[in-house]
Amino acid sequence: MANAPGETLACDKLWTNARLATMSPAVEASYGAIEDGVVAARGGRIVYAGPRSEAPAFQAAETIDCQGRWITPGLIDCHTHLVYGGDRAHEFELRLQGATYEEIARAGGGILSTVKATREASEDALFASADRRLAALIAEGVTTVEIKSGYGLEQQAELKQLRVARRIGRERPVTVRTTFLGAHAVPPEFKGRSGDYTALVAGPILDAVSAEGLADAVDVFCEGIAFSPAETKAVFEAAKAKGLAIKVHAEQLSNLYGAKLAAEMGALSADHLEYLDEDGIIAMAKAGTVAVVLPGAFYFLRETQKPPIELMRKHGVAIALATDANPGSSPLTSPLLVFNMACTLFRVTPEEALAGLTRHAATALGLQDEVGTLEAGKRCDLAIWEIERPAELAYRIGFNPLHTRIWNGQ
Repeated sequence: MANAPGETLACDKLWTNARLATMSPAVEASYGAIEDGVVAARGGRIVYAGPRSEAPAFQAAETIDCQGRWITPGLIDCHTHLVYGGDRAHEFELRLQGATYEEIARAGGGILSTVKATREASEDALFASADRRLAALIAEGVTTVEIKSGYGLEQQAELKQLRVARRIGRERPVTVRTTFLGAHAVPPEFKGRSGDYTALVAGPILDAVSAEGLADAVDVFCEGIAFSPAETKAVFEAAKAKGLAIKVHAEQLSNLYGAKLAAEMGALSADHLEYLDEDGIIAMAKAGTVAVVLPGAFYFLRETQKPPIELMRKHGVAIALATDANPGSSPLTSPLLVFNMACTLFRVTPEEALAGLTRHAATALGLQDEVGTLEAGKRCDLAIWEIERPAELAYRIGFNPLHTRIWNGQ
């Protein structure tokens, strides 16, 4: 930030004696690192983040000596299903005893058990259970979280999930982006009639979601066990007609070219992507669609097909990471474990992992101008860590080195 000679910059808070992992591409060092850095904030926005040697004089209401700690952008969990009823721990036991997914589903388990519990739960009950999961994310430095619906699969239950997600954003110190995922699975009452259900999602339910302003984006699970590319396209066209962003669950279990379709329609992100091919990657690169990889689901489901990280690098596709926190395939609420899993399972580098939970995660939510890097003008969302180098965030397992979390400058 340019200042006239002798000018003093007023700020609410000033963090000094810090090492900054700015994650800004404008800073050429690895991690966008600045060894002797300063961050200043006013009105919840960063007014300066850079070297102490280049900083203006500050008039600060409060100065915090970071004593050499590292500051990163606040972490961003860009793919979660935090709001749902019940849990699936019993099914986990059954699977370990040899029961197949099909056997569990026939007995009323699987996603339909979560749908039943979610439909029966009150908004207050859903808020209370989601709040506990959110607390785990906040404790590890998350300042922005995306929350999807998709466990109601009928109008009132989907609206209920999204209202709870919006309430979390109003009542808790975290920025929430909400995503309508009505096309998550075919509900039991529409068995064998996925097209009829898709028409309901893209019509009356989306109309109601839009009328209440409950969603920032619309997502579809494009997969053999869920919705076809044609059904996916119909939902996306309806979403775009209402000015909503689109995202896709794609190429998790097979390649239906859902990521390519979504990219060609301007999707913010395509998520999972274990079976993504090079054509899909090229389409994503051309569109600027972010690849969100989800190591928690890969690990929990004991998958063997890894997402094509090297091809994504080759074509310059931004790679984001997320917990995919959900009851069935990724009951994970630790972004720090996501760092390690991504590096260990997918051979993502620690720097790529940190970018994946900051800068690229912001882009996956359409928030790249607001958060994700330490730069003047962006929201003052910080995570301050007791570490010697940023790679520690990915290196340690089951250890939380967070010292302080700052959201909106507080």
